[in-house]
Formats: sequence, structure tokens, C-alpha cells
Amino acid sequence: LAAAEAATQVGPAQGKLLVVGGGAMAKLWPVFLELAGGKDAPIVVIPTAADTITGDDSATTALRALGVAHLTQLHTRDRKEADTEAFVAPLRDARAVWISGGRQWRLADAYLGTRTLRELWAVLERGGVVGGSSAGATIQGSYLVRGAPSGNTIMMSPGHEEGFAFLRATAIDQHVDTRKRAEDLRPVLRAHPTLLGIGLDEATAIIVRGDRCEVAGAGTVRFFATPDGAPALLTAGATYNLETRKAAAGTLSPVKE
Repeated sequence: LAAAEAATQVGPAQGKLLVVGGGAMAKLWPVFLELAGGKDAPIVVIPTAADTITGDDSATTALRALGVAHLTQLHTRDRKEADTEAFVAPLRDARAVWISGGRQWRLADAYLGTRTLRELWAVLERGGVVGGSSAGATIQGSYLVRGAPSGNTIMMSPGHEEGFAFLRATAIDQHVDTRKRAEDLRPVLRAHPTLLGIGLDEATAIIVRGDRCEVAGAGTVRFFATPDGAPALLTAGATYNLETRKAAAGTLSPVKE
């Protein structure tokens, strides 16, 4: 975690990320598919954050309904299986991966330190996209908020504080508007002041290319550059530099808390 927080490059050097705050996806699936290269791109859905998994995940169903032809659902809670060549085989051909919602600790327990996580990085390294909503958003940060298996109101949980770090030196929260979480990142940032806090409303996303991100969707994204300072509040079309921690000129939202 310390190494991830110290890195100067925040976003991945290659590839793209789509980080969604949960909720409705109707207007964001087209964004994901465009980043993936279209409906013919090989796509993998990882539903592991869910409580129970029987049959197709809702993301698998939605993408199939949108006409995605090459779709694989990939799931295990067995770390040994997640570390096998056979399990990761679909990821080797994928142009895009979607990580569904639920509880982010399940993703960490299953995949941190395994071949699966290395292959997710490989998707990015060959120019692909990794997207995720809710738990699938938070896991993309370096610091895992709400990682306690005992409940999702606990912001810092020893033993469950490490994310996948596709966005280095970040802590990502979600469902901010609907669950009244606008200030919930503050104690995390005070304990880890080098982190950039990112709070996402539902049906709202950031599209990340390198250290530049653009807001998409219906709501607001809050960027906390410092533990106690006012966040930058950005809405659709606004851009933010994750390395300098500054919004592009003229893109600050007039939204008031």
C-alpha cells in the first residue's frame, strides 16, 4: 500500500478506467462499450463482490441485451483457483473487464496477489479498459474504504485496506448522494493525507486516461485534494488532473452541498 501511495503516476500508463458510483447504468453502458472498442470486443464480467452468485450477473445480462457477442463471466472465491492459468485464460483475450457491485472485500480476498490481478493489469497494458460500479469502483483505488466484512459503514478496516491500485494514491467512495456520504472520506484522508479522495454519486462516473479524468453521467464527483479542504465538485464534461489535483479551468461545478 505504501508503494502504491508514493507513486507519482496516479492513473494507469496504458489503457482506460471507467469508475462508476453505483446505481443506474443505462447511459453509462454505451460509454463502457465505446472504451472497449464496440460490441464485438471480448469482454469479461467479474461478479465476485456479490453476496450470492447464481447464473448470470446483472451486468452480464445487460451487456448481452446490448448485443455483446463475446462475453465471459468469471468468478471464484478460491485464491488458489484465481492463481491458475486455466482460470485467467479468458482475461488473456479480453479487451474489457467489468467488475460488478456488492462488497469490495470479497474482491480483495479473492484476487489480490494472484494471476487474476496481474491479468487485469495486462488488459490495461495492451490498451483495454477496466470498469466497475459500486464495489467495482472502490476496488480500483489503492486504499480500500468500507472494506470491513462486518459492515459497509466502517471506513477503515485493518486487514481490508488494500485495493487493486489501478488508481494509485486514491480512496474511492460511491453511492454518495443516495446514502448521504458526502463527508465520509474525511477520516480516511486525515489518517492517510497523501491520498486523493474521490466520491461518486450514483449513475455518475469518471473516465480515466493516464492522469486525466472526465466526469460522465447524471450526478456529481467530489475530488478531495486535501483532508480538510473543500472538494472540487464536478459534473458531466468536466475534467480533472489526478496528478496535480486540479480541475481544468472553467470546469468547476456550481453544485452546492
